[in-house]
Amino acid sequence: MELLEDIKMLFNVKNSEQKLWLRSSEVKELLKISTGTLQNLRVNGNISFTRVGGTLYYNYKDIEKMLNNEG
Repeated sequence: MELLEDIKMLFNVKNSEQKLWLRSSEVKELLKISTGTLQNLRVNGNISFTRVGGTLYYNYKDIEKMLNNEG
């Protein structure tokens, strides 16, 4: 029984951690911007991203910095 409780606790800790990487849709929602604006930010080098296959990912800490600078 103790082992089961330990496993449950590990899953709860993992789920409560902040995501490290965000998809484009999540970034657009956080920054309240359109797809075109997000593309312009990428093209102009204002936002860093990583492409995995056909999906773009953005570092959460970078997005958080952008939010703090805008506010």
